[in-house]
Amino acid sequence: MDNFIYLIIFILLFLTELIYFRIADKYNIIDKPNHRSAHTQVTLRGGGIIFPVAFIVFCLLNLNEAVQNYWSFGVGLLALCTISFIDDVKTLSNKIRLSVHLISVALLLYFTGAFALMPLWAWPILFILIIGTLNAYNFMDGINGMTGVYSLVTLASLAYINKEVIQFTDNNFIAYPVMACLVFLFFNFRKKAKCFAGDVGSMGIGFWVIGLITLLIMRTGEYKYILLLSIYGMEVVLTIIERIMLKENIFEAHRRHLYQLLANEKKISHLVVSSVYAVCQLLINIFLIHSQLPVWAVILIIFIPSGGIYLGLKWKLKKEYNL
Repeated sequence: MDNFIYLIIFILLFLTELIYFRIADKYNIIDKPNHRSAHTQVTLRGGGIIFPVAFIVFCLLNLNEAVQNYWSFGVGLLALCTISFIDDVKTLSNKIRLSVHLISVALLLYFTGAFALMPLWAWPILFILIIGTLNAYNFMDGINGMTGVYSLVTLASLAYINKEVIQFTDNNFIAYPVMACLVFLFFNFRKKAKCFAGDVGSMGIGFWVIGLITLLIMRTGEYKYILLLSIYGMEVVLTIIERIMLKENIFEAHRRHLYQLLANEKKISHLVVSSVYAVCQLLINIFLIHSQLPVWAVILIIFIPSGGIYLGLKWKLKKEYNL
């Protein structure tokens, strides 16, 4: 697509975000600080609505292709974002949210061809893995810049793979969420953020990124690409294990993630913490893309040093602040 068209789309998304801010301000769609929060001021919530909007724009400008090839992804994304946005405004029951999540994931797997390519016994594993990853995206959306910068690194890596390694999707299907990330980051990657992503944002971009990674895995048969989200995965899994060992309710809000300890107790800038997480994932992605080693070796090389550093930092912070 011509760069001028990309510029027009970026401006359109930017203006859409500004319009949403007026609506959110009028209807008091805000995020109030609580015991789990890493912020102390009231901020507009739901700025991540730009991600489903980006998909709608993608459909409008690629109507025939969208109807033929992207309808299942679109229905799943919009259903997930709608229920997430409602949950941002008014808390919904877990049963309602889980039901929509299951439907959306089913549509995602249909879109990626996973139902046709994977054996029946693997389907429940895929559902659990994808829903878990979606929730990991939501859990990690706790400080300024984290969701946007991390997603941007992952999308950039996918764009590189699509162009230089193997084409697994249309370039525009990656370019649109990249533009949405840039717009969102303009308002979120700040010491005092103009807006937060909300569930609609973390779930929306998480769904899009997971869809792209699943397409890549189905196209290549290489499961190593799930490691494009390895930092998020390691953080969430290790934190859940820690909370289980402490006999805590893993479904209750908490502040035990390493990024929360760094931002809240250590008082390190949100932007610095988010950037470090993104750079770490970028380094992993570079190694992952160019490595010719077997998957088991790649996993060991990634998780032994990163897991050791993670656990060491967390132990040090917990000891320092008596947590």
